[in-house]
Amino acid sequence: MAVNVYSTSVTGDNLSRHDMLSWINESVQMNYSKIEQLCSGAAYCQFMDMLFPGCIPLKKVKFQAKLETEFLHNFKLLQTTFKKIGVDKIIPVDKLIKGKFQDNFEFVQWFKKLFDANYDGKEYDPVSARQGQDTAPTPNPGQVAPKPRKPSTAPMRSSTTVTKPPPKSAGSALRRPGAAGDVEREELSQEVSSLKATVQDMEKERDFYFGKLRSIEVICQEVDGEADTTMQKIMDVLYATDEGFVIPDSDAEGEEPEEF
Repeated sequence: MAVNVYSTSVTGDNLSRHDMLSWINESVQMNYSKIEQLCSGAAYCQFMDMLFPGCIPLKKVKFQAKLETEFLHNFKLLQTTFKKIGVDKIIPVDKLIKGKFQDNFEFVQWFKKLFDANYDGKEYDPVSARQGQDTAPTPNPGQVAPKPRKPSTAPMRSSTTVTKPPPKSAGSALRRPGAAGDVEREELSQEVSSLKATVQDMEKERDFYFGKLRSIEVICQEVDGEADTTMQKIMDVLYATDEGFVIPDSDAEGEEPEEF
């Protein structure tokens, strides 16, 4: 049976995304370039076979998964394996298969801790275990870094004594690292977009529950004055504040709303 872990994303010893990708690629001989590619679930299935040989039928794992239905298939195998070996973790499949950075990064951080708690250091051949199945995912348009072009050789000017190198070659060489910078900038842009989407979801959830609390408050106020201790206790909970918390003045004069 597996050793369960309950670490959260705020733990200080989490790996960076680059270190995490290096660990995954080296451990199970894959070629992932982004955390988002873990949304297929294939890597987790291979890791479980590494930890508990034979616990999951690798021949059923879709290592070349490209569709959400194939992702769901892999995560279903993973969840069944969790139950079999006693891992009491509910996989947030609906979030993971969307391929967002934050959701997948938080889950793989937890999984790394599960791996560390259960790995006994035994030798493992991941390619042989999956019977040589290719794991390189087909990249989407925009994920492939453009190959740097070879600098074209400018015509050399003839001289009786000295032949000068073509002036454009140095400039072309300086432009070579641009492709890597573009890829990194694109990754950061996607990460920012993912975080913005997460904030929007949290704001919607906040407003949803605030509306419920407001409805409860109105009901309690309607029976105010009646001898109902339960209602009074509910009101006490609604108006309770933590130490040091100051309720903002909603009708303060002379203040303009902040713009974001």
